[in-house]
Amino acid sequence: MTSTARTAVIGVGNEYRHDDGLGPAVLARLARLNERLPLPGGTALLLCDGDPARLITLWESADLAIVVDAAHAHPGRPGRVHRLELDGGPWSPTAGATSSHGLGLGEAVELARALDRLPGRLVVYAVEGADTSPGTGLSPPVAAAVDPLTRQIAGELAVHHRRRGGDR
Repeated sequence: MTSTARTAVIGVGNEYRHDDGLGPAVLARLARLNERLPLPGGTALLLCDGDPARLITLWESADLAIVVDAAHAHPGRPGRVHRLELDGGPWSPTAGATSSHGLGLGEAVELARALDRLPGRLVVYAVEGADTSPGTGLSPPVAAAVDPLTRQIAGELAVHHRRRGGDR
């Protein structure tokens, strides 16, 4: 890691499976936001298909990793956002919520913990989806969550950057 701590925002998903495209959609909005109002230095916007090994590789050297993923919840409320922060304890997703990828985030967290490859801090934003069938486009409730979530993540990045002392 360089003298400037790296921050990774990882959008997990597949834009060709409707609501599973949430992670890529949020990353696209963050990239557009970055053109108008630059994100803090050292922020990397990264896509991942949810494979645990790839997730670990993307976040392992980060001071802060923010993961954005679609989730299934039972009972579900499409568009509802869950914010989870890894505090060093075992992975415990919101009751009844799982990644839309089957294997994925929970397994990656536990494997990274066993290998001592967790980021300094891990924040997960899981948004309940309605439709992960093949096709493009987010369902209306999930699409409505993209802009507020993008602003929330941008704000969290700015706060983290200020706490770290900005660019040194």
